[in-house]
Amino acid sequence: MMPNLLRKELRLARHPAALFMPWLSVLCLVPNYPYPVMYFYLTLGVFFICMSGRENNDVGFTLTLPVTRRELVAARFGFVMLLEAFQLLLACAFVALRALVFADRGSNAAGMDANLALIGEGFLFYAAFHLSFFPSYYRDVTRVGVSFVKSSVLLGLMVTAEIVACYAVPFWRDTLDRPDPEHFPAKLVFLGLCALCYALASFASLRVSQRRFARLDLR
Repeated sequence: MMPNLLRKELRLARHPAALFMPWLSVLCLVPNYPYPVMYFYLTLGVFFICMSGRENNDVGFTLTLPVTRRELVAARFGFVMLLEAFQLLLACAFVALRALVFADRGSNAAGMDANLALIGEGFLFYAAFHLSFFPSYYRDVTRVGVSFVKSSVLLGLMVTAEIVACYAVPFWRDTLDRPDPEHFPAKLVFLGLCALCYALASFASLRVSQRRFARLDLR
């Protein structure tokens, strides 16, 4: 049933904004831009998906199908994670393109350089989004805006902290915030740890969201 639910998400629940937002990874080519903001744009696309689903009674329609509430939540997580994976792949491509084309090789005065560590930060931002948005959303699927405001505040603070860290925290400034291939092994370890955090946070968020949605009265 899960493959069918994923197809339903891709065909019926998708929103044009959510399909466009991953392509904003092209912002990696813009000089002196706070690159982690591109990850926020994808969360805005997820908000549009959930908001349009509320207006179209997507949850009510899906529950008329022979599916469980747990499967409904898992399908939405799977759809969102596919979008996130697509954006991270595009970010990798544009980071590599910037390193090849631009003479400054990615130097950025507004936070992290366009490098491998920036991809790791994407995993951290998505992990924070999963933990802050979905458990709140599946507590009450009609209050999409409240859940998105919570996640937006957290992600805004993370962007600010990242910019500060690139100037004030030695490991961020001297190791991570350097053009590739400088300190490549350290960046690779950082990427792996961030991906692990993403996996653990997504699993925890999925379980909490499923439990909360199971108790939700949809009348």
